Amino acid sequence: MKIKSVLFTGLLGVFLFVLTSANTLQDTTTFEGVYDGHEDYGYNFIETNEDGDEYTMTLQNIDESLLKSFDLKNDKLIGSKFSVTYSTEIVTEKDEDGYEDEIEVYTIVALKKL
Repeated sequence: MKIKSVLFTGLLGVFLFVLTSANTLQDTTTFEGVYDGHEDYGYNFIETNEDGDEYTMTLQNIDESLLKSFDLKNDKLIGSKFSVTYSTEIVTEKDEDGYEDEIEVYTIVALKKL
């Protein structure tokens, strides 16, 4: 009886892990933009909409494995066009007065040079 309980708990844990992993993979967005450089606060890409208007998309984090293929901290890639896939996470931070503020944190999860 104890073995069945341990086995059931293990399978439930694996199921929950797969479920949360699949949810993370589905919560991504892709856009095309021209790399505009790296600042302390993130990686900047210039995106152009259908009307020809440009705006800057700043992504705060990048998957470490991508930095091995694309050294975005180096200025050599500035001006290159990329297909950028990123995930969004809502993070709650407290300010110095103790008030909570929710912010969106964007993480680059895939890059393809165009």
